[in-house]
Amino acid sequence: MHVFKDILSGVSVALVLIPGSMAYADLAGLPAEIGLISAFVAPIAAAFFTSSPILQTGPTALAALLTFSTIAPLAEEGSGEFMLLAALLALSIGVVRMIIGCFGGGWISYLLSRPVLDGFTSAAGVLIVSSQVPLLLGSLQGDTGVLGSALVSLLSPENWHLPTMMLSGITVCVVLGFRRVHVLIPGVLIATVIGIVYSRISGYTGTIVGDIEVNIPYPSLALPWGQLHLLIIPSIVIALVSFAEVAAISSKYAKLERTAWDPDREFISQGAANLAAGLFGGFPVGGSFVRSSLNYSSGARSRLSGAVAGLAVLMCVPFAGMLSELPRAVLAAIVITSAVPLIQFRFLVYLWTIAPLQAGVAWTTFILTLVLSPHVEQAVLLGILAAVSVHIWRELSPSCESWAEGDSIHVRLSGVLWFGSAASIQRAINETMPLNPRARRFIIDLTGVGRVDFTGALALREFRDEAAESGIQVELVGIPEHA
Repeated sequence: MHVFKDILSGVSVALVLIPGSMAYADLAGLPAEIGLISAFVAPIAAAFFTSSPILQTGPTALAALLTFSTIAPLAEEGSGEFMLLAALLALSIGVVRMIIGCFGGGWISYLLSRPVLDGFTSAAGVLIVSSQVPLLLGSLQGDTGVLGSALVSLLSPENWHLPTMMLSGITVCVVLGFRRVHVLIPGVLIATVIGIVYSRISGYTGTIVGDIEVNIPYPSLALPWGQLHLLIIPSIVIALVSFAEVAAISSKYAKLERTAWDPDREFISQGAANLAAGLFGGFPVGGSFVRSSLNYSSGARSRLSGAVAGLAVLMCVPFAGMLSELPRAVLAAIVITSAVPLIQFRFLVYLWTIAPLQAGVAWTTFILTLVLSPHVEQAVLLGILAAVSVHIWRELSPSCESWAEGDSIHVRLSGVLWFGSAASIQRAINETMPLNPRARRFIIDLTGVGRVDFTGALALREFRDEAAESGIQVELVGIPEHA
């Protein structure tokens, strides 16, 4: 019974994955056939290693944006070199993830703070939506960058193409509408069929996908290895950033099913998927929220559903030519429906009310991602630097509560006593002396201290020795065992 449900789930996912992979390939600046190749090799490879029976792997909007942002400065969009670099990028991401997973480094995925991730993914969502605006309106894309082209298109109504706009609107309504009715209804597939039928019977004059020739590829390492050094940093950043989606999906359904998920195995699984995509000439892949939700709602119970999804796409590849007349506006609308949920403005605004410093990190990452596009990996690195700086700044000044009682002065410390905060702790303790100039005892309560390093311990000893010379007895109480 479970096998039947897994097969049904896999086929259901494939019906959404086929047009979706073409849309994400378009977003990545690649031909539709590259998306289809990634759509069948990645799920099959991932299925062998994943710890989550629900997670569906393949082309995603975020992975596509990161691919385009990395490769665009290095090669002309759509060129042979561009495609080879995309495959090399997938391969290098796969290697990074395999190394992390095989050496038990799954914990690394938690080093990216939530503010950095939310700021980056929200900005990524804005960039993805903006990149599709010219296609939605049927206007020409300019050379003023993603945001500039979107703005120019919006402010040039004379260049809008009414049939294209109509198709875009219908696609968005169909995809989102059927998703609200029931997740099992393949709104993406229905919108795709509507777009093809309209294109054929109306003589549609907007841009279409064009000829699709997908020959089953063989594994190949004939890649531009001479440019690998340019992809190392982006590969590491993408391997970690896009894994946040995988972690969120896996942990969500593990909780629903009351099972455990293994980040190390998921790193290996995603590494295998990207290695396969790179070897077969595809582009980087990741975990999909929408397809995983569909997989779960369809009754999937094992990793077989992912393999079935890939095999179903493979079986449909010979018929891919039927999609050649699909308007690109339909693909753009599909991309937008997947990208909008990435934009978390409400959460970023709410963050200001509960954690202003963390909100500053999130908004800094958000703005840097928009400004530095297409070099978005630099924004992530700067966001991480901002998060670390804020953390260190907060740890530099642990709180110090003091009061006098009889012939004693009491000091209660909270925070981390380390080499960075040792000086401020010494200063704070010295400033408590005027509370009782005749005090003979000094009691320092360390109950609220999370950790004491060697330099911090030396600072406390130096204060004790100096106080002893003045005839003051220093007592350390509440020292945590873990400190």
